Amino acid sequence: MQATAYTYDAQTRCGSVLLDDGTPLPFDAAAFDAGGLRLLRPGQRVRIEVEGEAGSGTETDGRRIVLVTLQTF
Repeated sequence: MQATAYTYDAQTRCGSVLLDDGTPLPFDAAAFDAGGLRLLRPGQRVRIEVEGEAGSGTETDGRRIVLVTLQTF
């Protein structure tokens, strides 16, 4: 799945992405570390892997990002 980096804190290695439909989805340090990145800038296009299902009614809809890496073409 593709998304756009929205926020990133270099100290905690946590942040959030915006899905293509505009939905924000947070990621934790484990997801960031799994992708092997050293830095992420808002606006960068990223590839994410997600676990869980959409539609639970919460802000993240029951989904959890497990990997964040740069989108390559």
